Amino acid sequence: MRGRLIRTPDGRLCYTDEAGNVFDHVVPVRAFPITAPQDGLSLMSADGHELLWIDSLDTLRDHDRELLQSALQQREFMPEILKLTAVSGFVTPCTWSVETDRGSTRFVLKGEEDIRRLNSNTLLISDSQGINYLLRNLTELDRTSRKLLDHFL
Repeated sequence: MRGRLIRTPDGRLCYTDEAGNVFDHVVPVRAFPITAPQDGLSLMSADGHELLWIDSLDTLRDHDRELLQSALQQREFMPEILKLTAVSGFVTPCTWSVETDRGSTRFVLKGEEDIRRLNSNTLLISDSQGINYLLRNLTELDRTSRKLLDHFL
C-alpha cells in the first residue's frame, strides 16, 4: 500500500497518502464481498471519493491488512447460515430459526422474493429488518436444512 494507514483513538481509520495529504474517517469497500472478498478493495474518503485501489488484501503488510479486515468486519454484517433448525410455516411471512457463524437466531422472511440465488450453490436471504444472511453452499447443508429450504426454492 502506498501511504500510511492508522486507527485513530476513536476507532476510525486515517490514511496519509504519499504526498502527505491526511484523510480522516476513511472507509474500506469491497468490490466483490461475496465472490472475491480478498480481491478488489477501495479506500474511500469521508465524502465518497476513492483514495486508493487495492488489488488484493494478500499484497498488504500484516499491519495494514489487519486494520482493513477489522474495519470491514465492523462495516459488513452478513451472518452465514450454517443450518436451518425450524421454519414456522411454508407460506410467507414465516419465521426461520437458524444457526449462523455468529450463533443462533430467528428472523422473519417476508416473501420468497427475499431469497436471491447468487449462483447455483449460493443464496442471499434478506429478513424483514433488512439484514442479509449468506448461505454459501447449499450442498454442504444437512438433510433437514435442505428439506426445509426446498419448500422455498
